Amino acid sequence: MSVEDKVKGFEKNYSEESFWDKIKNSFKKAGCEVIEKALVLYYVAEDPDTPMNVKALIYGALGYFISPVDAIPDITPVVGYSDDLSALAGVIFLLATSIKKEHKQKAKEKLKEWC
Repeated sequence: MSVEDKVKGFEKNYSEESFWDKIKNSFKKAGCEVIEKALVLYYVAEDPDTPMNVKALIYGALGYFISPVDAIPDITPVVGYSDDLSALAGVIFLLATSIKKEHKQKAKEKLKEWC
């Protein structure tokens, strides 16, 4: 299953409020790597220069991250966030040319608050 297929339909789960709730409530369990990737995508999506088709894919990936229903439930010890990490990393790979240095920098700065 492709990354695009995996996140298709999950954009309806995305909202800025639910994103920040998920980040705040899961950063210890999810780990810094998952949270950093989610933050990078968030900042790419917030950039007014980012095209709508790129934003749609990002919102799908972030919706998957937020959704309580996914391939591996987040409450599963050790591997609970591995599917989220795969989806986020896959979208980052697909959208590498849309990710600016400042997106990564903002994510790192925000991540310092928690990790």
